[in-house]
Amino acid sequence: MSMSRRTALVAGALLAAGTLTVPGTAAASADPGLDRKALQKSLDAVHEAGMYGIYSEVREGARSWKGAAGVADVDTRRPVRPDMVHRVGSISKTFTSVAVLQQVAAGKVELDAPIGRYLPDLVPGERGQRITVRMLLNHTSHIADYVGPAFPSLYEPSGRSLDEHRFRQIGKTELAGLGLAGTPTGEPGAVPGSYSNTNYVLAGLLLEKVTGMEAEQYITRFVIRKAGLRDTSFPRTPRIPGPHSKAYESLFGFIDPPRDYSVYNMSWATTAGAVTSTMSDLNRFYRLLLRGELISPTLVAEMQKTVTVLAGGAPIDYGLGLYSLDLPCGRFWGHDGGVFGMATQSLATADGSRQISFGVNRIKYQSIDENGQIVPSPIDFALVEHLLLATCGPDSAQARTSRPSFTPFPLDGVSVKR
Repeated sequence: MSMSRRTALVAGALLAAGTLTVPGTAAASADPGLDRKALQKSLDAVHEAGMYGIYSEVREGARSWKGAAGVADVDTRRPVRPDMVHRVGSISKTFTSVAVLQQVAAGKVELDAPIGRYLPDLVPGERGQRITVRMLLNHTSHIADYVGPAFPSLYEPSGRSLDEHRFRQIGKTELAGLGLAGTPTGEPGAVPGSYSNTNYVLAGLLLEKVTGMEAEQYITRFVIRKAGLRDTSFPRTPRIPGPHSKAYESLFGFIDPPRDYSVYNMSWATTAGAVTSTMSDLNRFYRLLLRGELISPTLVAEMQKTVTVLAGGAPIDYGLGLYSLDLPCGRFWGHDGGVFGMATQSLATADGSRQISFGVNRIKYQSIDENGQIVPSPIDFALVEHLLLATCGPDSAQARTSRPSFTPFPLDGVSVKR
């Protein structure tokens, strides 16, 4: 395979966005319990497989377990802690969707109204009339993603533009323009949809239009504070607030040794991915959301109306800022996210009774083969085992007879099937 073809495939993986998917292969007990020793052992296994640091919180009803393994800084060997603040990437989309749905409840936004009604100058003409608010939230607008044009060296691939733009301030309108100028991935409303960060930048601009407030300010006041989240925010500076890990980006070996991007101006991610949080806060947020305490149960049901969306080439069942994942012990709801150097996964049962949120501080640690395909790492298999143990218990983990045929890796949590 030519280098140009190989780098094109790598760039496609880098610029995609999606989810860590886990195919169910065995039945598990209805009450998996919290095996604290086994959970910690599974975290240790992730670190031993090569992950620098991981932290996790698992909840079952009123019981909870928190654990961590590895280091927050590879130079000082400072250990990670379960309560560290973490960049959660595209999990921010759930927060933004909740904010938009609050405006639906207030009668200021209609889900099936054209976005051109609200943002006529930004999405004018026929396109603005065909793309609806719902299509933005469930990624069926087919508006191109802005991440590639914003970080063009990813097409090479190299980390040069990541370094050049570390302190760049870029506005939502400019980001939206980059995506809108790109080639559409399909016709508005067509299924499967195509995951695009541009959709949630436009959702942020929609919020600003109908509320008269900066979107981040609105989400902070009426979503984050309403949920009682103490360690969740849109940071005001390039630094992560509170105790945190460094964020190591490997770029599939094109950045070697892995580079720390924990200090970064996150205006490039804004309402699509700039939130920082803790694993405990994430579990509380999704628990309250799924129980109808942040928006009405009717609107939660709207969030759970899924369509097939392609993310990194893999299909996922995506709703309105929320996706479903069928595990051996049942269906879970949540989201995942990745930014340069950090990735996060948060999942909960429909009633919020069983939950896991975990974060890692090194991403794109896999290698690329001669065909431009991502080669799964032992880290991937260890992460899946931790996820299955946390969600479905030891019966599920022990019943697995083969390793998963996919690689979980995030730039917003890309999954590439082998």
